[in-house]
Amino acid sequence: MSELITSKANGTLQHARKLMASRKYRYECRAFAADGTKLVEEALRWGLGVDALILREDLAFPVPPGVRELRVPESLMRDLSRMETPQGVLALCRMPEPKPLDLRPGCLILDGIQDPGNLGTILRTADAFGVPVVLADGCADPYGEKTVRATMGAVFRCPPVQAATEEILAQCAARALPVCVTALSDRAEDLRRIELSACVTVIGSEGQGVSEAFLSAAAREAIIPMTPHCESLNAAVAAAVVLWELRRREGLS
Repeated sequence: MSELITSKANGTLQHARKLMASRKYRYECRAFAADGTKLVEEALRWGLGVDALILREDLAFPVPPGVRELRVPESLMRDLSRMETPQGVLALCRMPEPKPLDLRPGCLILDGIQDPGNLGTILRTADAFGVPVVLADGCADPYGEKTVRATMGAVFRCPPVQAATEEILAQCAARALPVCVTALSDRAEDLRRIELSACVTVIGSEGQGVSEAFLSAAAREAIIPMTPHCESLNAAVAAAVVLWELRRREGLS
């Protein structure tokens, strides 16, 4: 049975706003919000725990058994949603249980990717190529509203592992996993000459690059060949090139 909510002060709506606004609150509650028809459909399709659906009162949308259904007028949906044109569907989801770090050759490590749009796009691209992703220190929250939207559902299909840089480097050393970092340096080699499927590959932020901790531990440094007048690529674009090369080389091996 659906519940009609007409007040901005409703507790569930306040909870939804806090989930979208506060990383700390999300992890305290182990919950997050997914806004938009496509994202909600993906959350339901891939079996993610959806506790409640907040729906525009006149919108036809199938609500699975056991999921709380809250209906709100269009004015409240516009107030709640952060989309420029709200689609009238918002889900309150449970975060998946954290997975332990389990590095393998061919993993992608993201280091300090702070832009939610870039992070979401990288997670979406990695999902398309079937490459596992680990988030090191300094990354945006994969369950932030902007990141979730940019993943286009990838965060539901293959949630990234989050781990401290120190833990990642310790596991690389213990498992004798060579670290390859993308870098603009005199040591950097053409990406096409490196067998990425035998390494873990680290991509840093566009502004700061890879952190000193990963640079110091790197066995190889890689650069994407570009025309001389171009200095760098957007982090999400660079990740797409790296992921393509990783899968291409696997196909050749």
